[in-house]
Amino acid sequence: MKKANVVVIGGGTGLSVLLRGLKTFPVDITAIVTVADDGGSSGRLRKELRIPPPGDVRNVLIALSEVEPLVEQLFQHRFKNGSGLSGHSLGNLLLAGMTSITGDFARGVQEISRVLNVKGKVLPAANEEIILHAELEDGTFVEGESNIPLAGKRIKRVYLEPSHPEPLQETLLALEKADLIVLGPGSLYTSIIPNLLVPQISDVIKKSKAWKIYICNVMTQPGETKGFTAGDHVQAIYDHVGSQILNAIIVNKQKIPYSYAKRYGDEGAEFVEVDETRLQKMGIEIVDDELLFFDNYFLRHDALKLSQRLLSML
Repeated sequence: MKKANVVVIGGGTGLSVLLRGLKTFPVDITAIVTVADDGGSSGRLRKELRIPPPGDVRNVLIALSEVEPLVEQLFQHRFKNGSGLSGHSLGNLLLAGMTSITGDFARGVQEISRVLNVKGKVLPAANEEIILHAELEDGTFVEGESNIPLAGKRIKRVYLEPSHPEPLQETLLALEKADLIVLGPGSLYTSIIPNLLVPQISDVIKKSKAWKIYICNVMTQPGETKGFTAGDHVQAIYDHVGSQILNAIIVNKQKIPYSYAKRYGDEGAEFVEVDETRLQKMGIEIVDDELLFFDNYFLRHDALKLSQRLLSML
């Protein structure tokens, strides 16, 4: 029996959490990962070597890898001192090195995937350096993924420079063959929308007959989605790339314990309200479930439960 093809699009921690769950099921996984990051080790390597930032790709490779825990630890190891080395993670340096050897970032990712025995394919959304910009509601502009949430203002739109980066043919092929296309979970403006702004990617998703699902964040994110409902998240995606890009949204209906709500509230985050009537008017099917995992004061999606829920939609 042919395995289902699942394509997951995003970046950041949310994507890695989901993939750790998905890889335990008999499906073919392709992860399309944002390359707009410009902070920390990734930002430095990007500036110095003119390569796409490796950080999000590194986390996704590890999430899908089948290696001993010690190898995973080594790949994620971050140097604490050493001038020039301090702050860099070993995995980022290895990806930079492999890019240098192969002359191509996507090829470098492919080779490292073999070393890490990665289950599935990890593809950067673009094979070149791209810069994310935001126009804020007050008319000001911000450059750089890491600076956008720091502005602390409502975002009107985000856009890429160059505005038409080339996607990998392999990415477009994976989307064409997909049975299920999943957006998120992750930061709306800095992890999810940047992938959809690569022009051909959103075109292929719209034409796809696959079931297209957005996993809504459980909490709002200060500097990005303050005060946003689930419908606002969907509307932001529509405003950037048009509406035929989604069939369904997965939302959490589990109650959040007071201690967690307070901790997030202190940081300016609140529970994302699900405005059902509005979503239904947008033609979006709502899939709600108890999907949370409580991890040392952090709220995470329960990777296995979320994966099961997604795959039940096949």
